[in-house]
Amino acid sequence: MRRGVFYLMSFLCLGVAAYAVAVYALVPLGQNLHPDMRAAFQAHPVGIYTHVFASSLALLLGPFQFVDGLRARRPALHRWSGRVYLALGVGVGGAAGLFMAHHAFGGWPAKLGFGLLALGWLGSGALAYAAVRRGDLAAHRRWMVRNFALTLAAVTLRLYLPLCFVLRVPMELSYPVIAWACWLPNLLVAEAWLARSTPPLSVAGRSAR
Repeated sequence: MRRGVFYLMSFLCLGVAAYAVAVYALVPLGQNLHPDMRAAFQAHPVGIYTHVFASSLALLLGPFQFVDGLRARRPALHRWSGRVYLALGVGVGGAAGLFMAHHAFGGWPAKLGFGLLALGWLGSGALAYAAVRRGDLAAHRRWMVRNFALTLAAVTLRLYLPLCFVLRVPMELSYPVIAWACWLPNLLVAEAWLARSTPPLSVAGRSAR
C-alpha cells in the first residue's frame, strides 16, 4: 500500500512538472486563465516563470529523496540531489512563490494562503538542511516529509482546479479556498503519518530494497 502511494505521488509529481514546463515554455503567459490572474502574471513575468520552473525542479527531484536504495547505494548522489532540491527547487521556487503570493488572484484570503504556503515550504526546507548539517538524520527526515507534503501542493492545486471547473464553481469563490486546501490537508496527512512512524521511516519505505 505504501509503495503504491509512493509511485502514485511520483507519477503525479512528474506529470505536473512536465505539464507546467510545457505550458509555461510554449504557451503565451496567462493564456486561458482568469483575466485578473493573467494580468498579474503578465505584470510579473520573472516572478511567475522563476516560481514555475524552480518548483518544477523540486517536483522532479523530490520523490527520489525518499528512496532508501538511492541513499544506501549512492549517498553522494542523494546528498547533491538533495542540495539542488532544497537550494534551487525549494529556495528559489519558494522565494519567487512568496513574491507572487503578494499578487495572487482571489484577494487577501488567497494572498495569505499562498504566502503561508511559501513560508512553510522555505522554513521546513531550512530546518531539514540545518538538521542534516548537525547530524540529526531523524529530524532531517521528518522535516523533509513535511517539506515534500508542501511541495505536493502543486499537485493538489491542479487536482482541485479542474474539479471546480466541472462543478462550475466560479474562480472568484474557489481560488481563495484552493489557496489553503492545496496544502493544509497535505501537511495534516504528513503529521499523522509521522506520528505513526516510530522511528521515522522514508516515504518509499521498503520499496527500493
